[in-house]
This record gives sequence, structure tokens and C-alpha cells, in this order.
Amino acid sequence: MISGTASRASDINLSRRSFLIASVAVGGGLMLSLPLGRGEAAHPESFAPNAFIRIDSDGQVVLTMPYVEMGQGTYTSIPMLIAEELEVNLKQVRLEHAPPNEKVYANPMLGVQATGNSNAMRGAWKPLREAGATARIMLVAAAARRWGVDAKSCRTQDGEVIHVPTGRRLKYGELAAEAAKMPVPGNVTLKSPEDFKLIGTPARRLDAPAKVNGTAVYGIDVRPPGVKIATLVQSPVFGGRVKSLDDIAAKAVNGVRQIIRLDDAVAVVADHMGAAKKGLAALKIEWDEGPHATLTTDAIARELDQATLRSGAVAQNIGDAEKAMASAATKVEATYQVPFLAHATMEPMNCTVHFRKDACEIWIGSQAVARVQAMAAKAAGLPPEKVIVHNHLIGGGFGRRLEADGAVRAVQIAQHVEGPVKVVWTREEDIQHDMYRPYWFDRLSAGLDEQGRPVAWKNRFAGSSVIARCCRRPSRMASTPTQQKARSISSTTSRMSASNMSAWSLRASRRRFGAAWVPRTMSS
Repeated sequence: MISGTASRASDINLSRRSFLIASVAVGGGLMLSLPLGRGEAAHPESFAPNAFIRIDSDGQVVLTMPYVEMGQGTYTSIPMLIAEELEVNLKQVRLEHAPPNEKVYANPMLGVQATGNSNAMRGAWKPLREAGATARIMLVAAAARRWGVDAKSCRTQDGEVIHVPTGRRLKYGELAAEAAKMPVPGNVTLKSPEDFKLIGTPARRLDAPAKVNGTAVYGIDVRPPGVKIATLVQSPVFGGRVKSLDDIAAKAVNGVRQIIRLDDAVAVVADHMGAAKKGLAALKIEWDEGPHATLTTDAIARELDQATLRSGAVAQNIGDAEKAMASAATKVEATYQVPFLAHATMEPMNCTVHFRKDACEIWIGSQAVARVQAMAAKAAGLPPEKVIVHNHLIGGGFGRRLEADGAVRAVQIAQHVEGPVKVVWTREEDIQHDMYRPYWFDRLSAGLDEQGRPVAWKNRFAGSSVIARCCRRPSRMASTPTQQKARSISSTTSRMSASNMSAWSLRASRRRFGAAWVPRTMSS
């Protein structure tokens, strides 16, 4: 079961000395807090719940989930880690979306609060199992104290502590408040794989029933009271601007409430999506296509092609590839290109924002909710703690929802609207203004001996670094989504020289392998 709660971001640090901190939750439950990311020092007395497991007095286990579900099964597989070590039924675990907090919820595999790179399970594998095991030990200790027996004479099963000699049983919910007062064990022993009851076994998806019966809430399903619907058109050329706008016909469409002109986009706010789309179609816009008006895909490909012929950063150089290539009996060369590709997520891109003078509230489905908060705060001119972000299920991410450009654009629109507004991209607008997978150009050459066996291999490639762009701090990024995309394209065409191979620009890299190494790795 998944619940999306209104969560304010907190800037709370965790003590390096405390992996888990137990406290009495509201209602008398056990609450265990654990840092999944890279926490910093703080005093225990200033502690507030961050990444935590909570056991309520009714026995319900609540996990604040630092990862997001987008069809990959995360909201079933990660609770299995808790349930396995805690000895509870998987159905007893309920999930709540984590609020944005990079210091507490950072993915330990990435160093940022994000779900991507197919590593959520690897990142959660040890800390969440340790959290479950710790909670189990504390519950057993509480039961043993109540009964006046040795904890070693007790075992756990199906959410209960059992005193083996007498058969006495206590449910976790009955023990939660007492367990919260038990000392937190410094080290716990995790189950051996041969003792797993849940991990590695088939399990019914916890999110499946809600998705089947229609009660699951995705970002696009959110409807705060009084919400209006908006859709938009952006400059057809990255870096372009609105030159002139005739919105008379659009304003006459029944249901259209407002036309918002931004520097590089126009939005139509209406009572419903149908009216917004009709109003959008009625707009007459003249665009100033800006510095990239004549830029073409072929021109970008040529620049990348030329970049692979120049010197660049060397990713790896093993053996003497030049010598091996010179003595090769046969030389083979080939070039490969991968084009710009849109993600085309199943759930249209969307973001709902209620902007107020001193606060901003956002409803979204994001793979990187802390990034959404940071960039939305910058766009709104507010401190991050004044931006509340509610995360939801995602109808397909594929990396597209690691980006925050949609939230930034929605904030820009919401600043002109009284009350909440849901911004929904049409499929055409989504495809044309995606954060595309970059264009890459690879030039490969190989040397073969007389028997046709490889003795040398070179791989020179050029393209835009997604990691470099995504890891920029918001303050260093362009101010609008279109400027961000235009900047990326500009980098592709003008920053390919060897002297500009910095962490923030494009990379032309070389991999070279000599005869001393290749035969050993390629032999079969």
C-alpha cells in the first residue's frame, strides 16, 4: 500500500555515531530513523524523522521510501528487505513517499536523491535489511523484559514475538512503545541467504491492486481544490523567443480563463484540458528563432565527427595500441552514430503548482524530487524550505523524470495564476521539447593479425555528457528549460575543441588497447 503524504523538506543532519535512532512515534509506536545517504553530524536531541521505519501500535510497518516506483517493482522489492529481516508479512508494510532531502535520502550509489541507473535495490540492500534486523532485536528485547525472560529464548514470526518454552506471544504493535525505549544494538547479524523466506521468492506486486482498480495516484491524477488546467507551446527552436502574440481568438474559446506569455513560451489556462488545447490551437504566434535558427542535426553530426579526429581526454590506454596497430596485417575502421531520442513516457509530462507569495506547493511524479525542489525554489525566488513537494507514482520515467525542467516551467506559469494550476504537455510538445538522449558519434578502428585475431582496438567517441549537465548546481544552470536545452545544443556545436574538454562541456574520449592486453580478454 502506498500513501502520498504532504511532506515539508527538512534540513536535518544525522549524527555519524548513530546509524539508527529509536523514538516513540505519535500514537505510541516504534520509529526507527536511518540515514540512507551521506548524513552529517548533529546532536541527537535535535533529531527529527528523516529516512525511517515506523511500527504503529496496530502493527503496521511504515517505510518512508527514498526511491520512486515507475513500473520497475521498487515498491515491492525494497519492502521485502524490511519484511525479511523484521519477520513480517509483506502486506504489513506500507509505504510513504520521501520528502526532498538530499542530505538524508541520497541514493548511496549516486550521492544524490534520485531513482535511476538501475541501482535502487543495490543501494537499499544493506541499510534497509540492517534496519529491519535492528527493529526485530529491539522488539524481542521489549518482549523479554515484559516477560522477565532471556531474549535468547524468544523468536519472531509473522509480526509477533514468541516465547518458545511457554508459547506466549505478543504482537509487534503491542510492543512498539516499549521497544522504542530499548537500547539500539550497535551491530546486527543479517540472515544468511539460505534462511530467506521472502527475498528471492515470487511476490505479488504491492502496487498492483491500486493500479488495477484505479485508485493509484500518479502525478497527472492530482486535483487539489480549485485547480485549473494549462497546456503550453514553446519556441519550436531551442533558444527562440516569442516575437508577437495574437490571443484574441484563444480568449474567446469557452472555458479558457487566461493566456500567459512568457519569454519563450505561451500557456493557455482553462477549466479543462479540452478547452486549453482549443485555446492553444487558436493562438497566432510569431517566433524569433534565435541563434539556432539554422542549426540542423547534420551539422551537429559533422561537428561530432570532426571532434573524434582531434585529441581529447583519454579514458583508458592499455598496452601500446599504436605499435600493435602499425604491425597489424589488416586494419578495419567503422563509424557509428546514435541519434537524439525522446523518452516518450507513457504518462504525459505534467506538474501541478500552487504558487503563493511566500510559499510554493508542487505535485509531481519525479525520479529526483530534491532536484525538483531546488530548481523550483530558484525559479520561484524562494528558499528551498518554502517549497513543498509531493511525489507520486510515475507512469514511465526512463530518465526523463530525472530532469526538473517541467517543474520549472510549471512554476513560471503558476506565478501568473491565482490558485493551483496543473500544467500538462501535449504529446507533440513533449516530443519536441524533451531532454533528448544525446547524439553520439563513435569512430572505431581495429588491427588484426594474419589469422584474423584482434591485436589492437581504438574507440574514439564524442557527445554531450549527461552526467556533467545533471550534476551542475541549479545556480549554474540556465534560467529557463528552453535555455537549458539550447545550451546543451550550443555545447554540441561549439565546444568540441580539445582545449574545452572540461567537466561541464562535451567529451571526445579515446580508448586504446594494445596487443599485450586484448588477446587475453577476447580469447574464448
